[in-house]
Amino acid sequence: MLFNVAFLSTTLLAALAAALPVDLSAELPDLEDQIGENGEGTSKAKVTLSDTYKVYSGDGSKSASWPNKDSWGTYDQLWKQNLPLIRQSCTWNEWGEDNSETEISDINKVIKKVSNETQVDSRIILAVMMQESKGCVRVPTSYNPIRNPGLMQSHNGKGSCDGVAKCSAATIELMIRDGVVGTSDGDGLKQCFAKTLKTIGSAGSRALYAAARMYNSGSVDFENFSNGFGSTKCYVSDIANRLTGWALAKSKCG
Repeated sequence: MLFNVAFLSTTLLAALAAALPVDLSAELPDLEDQIGENGEGTSKAKVTLSDTYKVYSGDGSKSASWPNKDSWGTYDQLWKQNLPLIRQSCTWNEWGEDNSETEISDINKVIKKVSNETQVDSRIILAVMMQESKGCVRVPTSYNPIRNPGLMQSHNGKGSCDGVAKCSAATIELMIRDGVVGTSDGDGLKQCFAKTLKTIGSAGSRALYAAARMYNSGSVDFENFSNGFGSTKCYVSDIANRLTGWALAKSKCG
């Protein structure tokens, strides 16, 4: 759901969150040492962001020309880059009233809070949220066929403000948590990353891209992140572009 031509793509067409059930009591790897403080890793140097789109294909590695973490914007840069979209995405998509400034502030606070608690990179949380809902708290629940509600279009989560005029801070937090921590019915980004980290063996950008692939489609072809297994082909390419500044420009992936 890229707005206009580039705004009407993915939430309603392919918002399948990870299709594998998740055991929330299962032991996961200690991600704190793998990812770094506040989920952003050790490098927080600002880069120059560009609201353009480049098609990425292959296995998500630097050798395949995918942007590594050092090429990503900082969280604050990416948040600022996406604010114009977050402020207008609800009405642009005819999902109800645009986010209030209070709702926008709550989204920002919750992403940082959940990232700090889970050690899932705050930039990945933001990028997936923008991919799934364009940051509109009133995004409709989709069914493909799994019920995918809320800002993260989670796997049958409880958090949703679909049709709600005023979205509470508690519900906004629940929507983000459903997508990051997972639900009783399916994986969140944390579980997806734990699984891809075991396969790839390094906490670099490739494991995070693979986690995004798993979050969307439930499975990962580690040699071809464009294989959506019936879900959104361009999902991971979109995520990589969002991490380097893409927000409003027309997508070149199809």
